[in-house]
Amino acid sequence: MNTAKSFASDNNSGIHPHILHAINQANTGHVKGYGDDPLTLRAIAAFQELFGEQCAVHFALTGTGANIVGLQTAIQSYHSILCAHTAHIHVDECGAPEKFTGAKLIAINTPDGKLTPALVQPHLTGFGFEHHSQPGIISITQATEMGTVYTAQEIKALADLAQANDMLLHVDGARIANALASLNLTVKEMLVDTGVDLLSFGGTKNGMMFGEAIVLLNPSLKTGVRYYRKQAAQLYSKMRYVAAQYLAYFNDDLWLNNARHSNQMATLLYNEVKTIPEISVTQAVQSNGVFAKVPPALIEPLRNQYFFYDWNAQNHEVRWMTSFDTTREDVLNFVACIKELLGSRNK
Repeated sequence: MNTAKSFASDNNSGIHPHILHAINQANTGHVKGYGDDPLTLRAIAAFQELFGEQCAVHFALTGTGANIVGLQTAIQSYHSILCAHTAHIHVDECGAPEKFTGAKLIAINTPDGKLTPALVQPHLTGFGFEHHSQPGIISITQATEMGTVYTAQEIKALADLAQANDMLLHVDGARIANALASLNLTVKEMLVDTGVDLLSFGGTKNGMMFGEAIVLLNPSLKTGVRYYRKQAAQLYSKMRYVAAQYLAYFNDDLWLNNARHSNQMATLLYNEVKTIPEISVTQAVQSNGVFAKVPPALIEPLRNQYFFYDWNAQNHEVRWMTSFDTTREDVLNFVACIKELLGSRNK
């Protein structure tokens, strides 16, 4: 069996030892289920330390689950959800947001995975017209599916646009730690002060075993979330195991340290491959992803050594992701393999 670490996804990595230890420590005795236990209450308090006491926190099992419950809480079925054409809710969630919300998903083309007011503005039409779905929410991903990161100013501009049109701003934060580490900002600076209304706060891609959090910053959104979560099969009975992970995740800034490391490994990978003439990096490397066009003859031999995914097979663009447990040696061995394969191909 090939034991080399893959560069396919940060979902493919293992669990951080501190997280695994926390799960084991929580595995004693009996406590109340469905979140009415001391660990869950402590984990909610930890989120409120980050976001402020006004936030409401509800844990879910998966990133898709957190997204659909949050979106369902925020909009009605006659609304539309505006997102980037690369957004996870559009490409990778099997229509779940549309199924659970009943709302129309409008995907907007972007060159780098990031929405801007100028890109969104043409889709803000039909307000008050009963034959047209009503624009209800702008959904962005931070960090984006392209590995790029919104600045706080860019988020605020979208929040201001949403507010001016009686809409809301949702953030898919599956890699929120990577974005915060990239910008060196606090949660308050990037998400609270900018006017974000709600977000999913991920941990699975950054060292946790399972579990995500739905964070509601807008007080008007707190009414139905508990019921939508149950209907979406996201209310986990043994909630203490999700909560214990987040407590360990936040302890001593483990979450940010993990994210900084995976970002650094992506930067190292970028710095190594950008000197290879046959490889062209296609996106700014701002978090833990490197997108590159590579010679088509290289893809399968390299994938046989280190698994990764195509991003756009038509133009031979691939995605390489680093994780909290990616090492410098992993990256350098991967680059050495690229050079070796290219060398043998050019002989």
